[in-house]
Amino acid sequence: MIRIENVELHRVRLPLVHEFQTSSHAKRSLEHILVMLRSADGVVGWGEIASPSGPFYSAETVESCWAVARSFLAPIVLRTSWEHPSELAAAMAKVRGNHFARAGLDVAAWALWSSLQGVSLASALGGERARVSAGVSLGIEPTIDALLEQVGARVAEGYQRVKLKIAPGWDVAPVRAVRSAFPDLPLHVDANGAFDVSDISVFSALDELGLLMIEQPFAPRALVAHATLQSSISTPVCLDESVEDVEDLVTALRLRAGRILNIKVSRMGGLTFAVRAHDLARASGVPVWCGGMHEFGIGRAANVALSALPGFTLPSDVSGSDKYYARDVTTSPIVCVDGFVDVPSSPGLGWEPDLDFIAAHATDRVALPA
Repeated sequence: MIRIENVELHRVRLPLVHEFQTSSHAKRSLEHILVMLRSADGVVGWGEIASPSGPFYSAETVESCWAVARSFLAPIVLRTSWEHPSELAAAMAKVRGNHFARAGLDVAAWALWSSLQGVSLASALGGERARVSAGVSLGIEPTIDALLEQVGARVAEGYQRVKLKIAPGWDVAPVRAVRSAFPDLPLHVDANGAFDVSDISVFSALDELGLLMIEQPFAPRALVAHATLQSSISTPVCLDESVEDVEDLVTALRLRAGRILNIKVSRMGGLTFAVRAHDLARASGVPVWCGGMHEFGIGRAANVALSALPGFTLPSDVSGSDKYYARDVTTSPIVCVDGFVDVPSSPGLGWEPDLDFIAAHATDRVALPA
């Protein structure tokens, strides 16, 4: 049985190399919570709580995750003995919701457990690939010319798919411009739920631009609206915010609310539940890809490992560290070469945390038990 003797939480802030604008807000820097678990025999696992700072993508924030992880999840972790990470995930699931907070500790448990087993995190999860195809996500730019410049730079770097954020007023025109400039580029759009059913003409126009998918056009709980849209356009609808757990996915599949699933480790409460969503989607014939939350290197490493599973047939948001950060929290950055990221074969997470760099950029730290 594995028993965790120490939990450390580190709030770390890093500047972004390029401002990122979505339909709801702009980001110039990010603060995430890094999680360290140490077992009774001294083995360490790291995870990342990659929640947004504000309650725009989800109800969770850095502040709420800090409070929940410190006051509720860490005590559960410290008093639970387990043989497999899924058992610890089940214990933490007693805390309802709070998927981002739970995800960070779940990833740390998987990293620790795979180290104990002497296998890579990807192998522990059931991964089969030695490298994964990488896409990249681009925010809303001040002008269409600026957007075209960003797309051109990412294409030159070899990324195999480009995702464009859209919002009311920034939708058909910029996407049409990108499609005109890059006619063969695998391209998709992400609305983060900013539209409603009155905007059907927008999606009818986007349907003509040869997109891979239209991601999360409507609000998270609007599954019937997504199903209605999917039945009226040929472009696959991809669900993101609508699927926080496997039960949501069951409902979405029954309603035929989309034909593609974005699996985010953070949104789904960790690797345990992300793997279950992958398994169900694969059994149902639904392609999946791994979405990102601008994770630092630790959370990004978990995404790389997850993307090695066989059902991830579309390029995932596992772009190189340099796309977002001048320097990452790991001793070596995650690198994308010719559109691919190598999957580590060494035991555990595959990338080591840079403890001095983390300490230098931490805004707060707590160790439990004190």
